[in-house]
Amino acid sequence: MTQSVIPPSPSREDYAAQLEANADESLFDRDEPIALFVEWLEDARASEPNDPNAMALATVDVDGHPDVRMVLLKDVDTRGFTFFSNQESAKGGQLWSSPSAALLFHWKSLRRQVRVRGSVEPVSVEEADAYFASRARESRIGAWASDQSRPLADRATLERRVTEQTARFDGQEVPRPDRWTGWRVKPVQIEFWRDRPFRLHDRLRFDRATEGQPWRRSRLWP
Repeated sequence: MTQSVIPPSPSREDYAAQLEANADESLFDRDEPIALFVEWLEDARASEPNDPNAMALATVDVDGHPDVRMVLLKDVDTRGFTFFSNQESAKGGQLWSSPSAALLFHWKSLRRQVRVRGSVEPVSVEEADAYFASRARESRIGAWASDQSRPLADRATLERRVTEQTARFDGQEVPRPDRWTGWRVKPVQIEFWRDRPFRLHDRLRFDRATEGQPWRRSRLWP
């Protein structure tokens, strides 16, 4: 691979062009991180080309090896950050064996990111049922058809399984499979980052020892 495929470091002129980006100090004038996150997510909804709720989910397997993939945030409140998936998938097995995780939201259009760390718990049956029922019918069929993370011979095998499950539920509601559920990351650390010129970025971190305790707020060196 040649160096030409790697973008060069920004020049002084490049930095000068973004001097005003994220310069509003009131962006960090908050004492509670969930409300601040919701504000930033609303900003991202207005500017990101797609999936402003996309987040990188990092987990650890039974051998202690880290793993990461993109998933979609489906709910956020004072309890934490919620997403859904197949609990028999690789991520599901890792979350059951080591129930802690880290999240990363990166909004390129805003030059901002948010990092989250915390323990993980499964959502209630009622929450999983409610969200599953809100999905498109084809997505619900897909949840029954896919043995997520397992080896697949070819695309035709997947499409055949979808056809079989479509016929199975013809004229019926598609219920939630037992293996499909959600998880909530209960944060003990949330860090907000915004790009500033010359790599002198702004970082604001909130920490607490356990869920329910008050947040401690601190600024970090870039």
